[in-house]
Amino acid sequence: MVHDFKKFPELTNAQMAEDYFNSPHKQIVEDFRADVVKVHDGDTITLKWKERDFKFPVRIINIAAPELKEDGGKESQSWLEQKILGRMVDIKMNQYNRVDKWGRLLGAVELMGVDVGEESILAGQSVNWGDRNDGKLPDFEKEMEEVWS
Repeated sequence: MVHDFKKFPELTNAQMAEDYFNSPHKQIVEDFRADVVKVHDGDTITLKWKERDFKFPVRIINIAAPELKEDGGKESQSWLEQKILGRMVDIKMNQYNRVDKWGRLLGAVELMGVDVGEESILAGQSVNWGDRNDGKLPDFEKEMEEVWS
């Protein structure tokens, strides 16, 4: 099966052995510095990097912010925009956990040496990834749909 690099530019670690040399662009496996050109929500941004001729999303690792339609979602997005939009940030990669299930790069985002994800948690704009379901009842219907689809 041929990898769709337009739809999923990032290769997972499992795909690297097979498709690395077929990639039309540099695969990111090390830390890098890039400009923030868009803030999608409280935990996903779009970057422009000198090593690529296209913009690409990065999901801030280890945090979970509310979705835009949820309570606090717009506020979380606005907080992150004010913090990093139009700024140059450092992305710290975890070589063992580089790409999420939607094909986005995962990385810690730092602005002038400060971890933006940790700052977001301290500001009440997100929670630690491991705590994202605390106090929520599981959606058994949704879980069963995922099992059967």
